[in-house]
Amino acid sequence: METFKNINKHIEQNVAFWLRQNSLWLLRISLGIVFIWFGFLKFFPGLSPAQDLATRTISMLTFGLITPKIAIIILATWETIIGLGFLTGKFQRATLVLLFLQMVGTFTPVFLFPNEVFTQIPFAPTLEGQYIIKNIVIVSAGLVLGAKVFGNRKD
Repeated sequence: METFKNINKHIEQNVAFWLRQNSLWLLRISLGIVFIWFGFLKFFPGLSPAQDLATRTISMLTFGLITPKIAIIILATWETIIGLGFLTGKFQRATLVLLFLQMVGTFTPVFLFPNEVFTQIPFAPTLEGQYIIKNIVIVSAGLVLGAKVFGNRKD
């Protein structure tokens, strides 16, 4: 029985070591993939399920100064830049700032267009609502990466 406990402890220590060495890197890469993928889709009209809601939100927030056609290009570029920042690991502070600013924008439709985000406010989200709500996980991932990035600051 003691041998089993020692083997189990050894396995746990190895898993913990592997997680310490790789989890933040994997989190950063996975966020990069998601942002490049979603951002890239927005460059092609009709491929992103969030396109219509996103462009109407941006148009409303800018009082119509930014047209939907320009808004989607800006958003696609913004998300792609975030993705590239995460994938490369370059400019991580700036990437996180862009991420959190973008996340504020992604939650805005919940307040501007609640009838499109929920079938029954606030309990039953539509597909677009689910698309928005999943960003809670992205915000949390950004906070974890931010703790590492900003925690390494040498002032």
